Amino acid sequence: MNSPDDRIEQRARALFRQASHSLDPAMADRLRAARRDALQTATPAHRAVRLLLLPAGAFAAVALAALMVWSPRHPVPAGAPATMVAAAAARAPDDGELPPDADSADPALYQNLDFYGWLAANDPPATTRR
Repeated sequence: MNSPDDRIEQRARALFRQASHSLDPAMADRLRAARRDALQTATPAHRAVRLLLLPAGAFAAVALAALMVWSPRHPVPAGAPATMVAAAAARAPDDGELPPDADSADPALYQNLDFYGWLAANDPPATTRR
């Protein structure tokens, strides 16, 4: 079960332990100082990234919340109760003011478009009509 890689790893560990026990104190101090310097120089870069990510994440969260609150349409879900659909239809504007679709309207309506334009322009306001 001892593969060549396992034997190499075990030998490297044994050599590392032997070398670390026989290390003189001056060299150990220099290595500890180098380690401290390396850790201190790496920390400000990490803090700078963290300081940039925090406001960017907060801005993204606020933008997403604003988008969800002020979305222009709120469609009725497919499984909505009939009362919700009826209430939404009651709030919809009356389409009686709009002209009919060309497919469903009588073609004779489109023959005298000038007359209908004149009628709309000369029609008295709805408040005086009886």
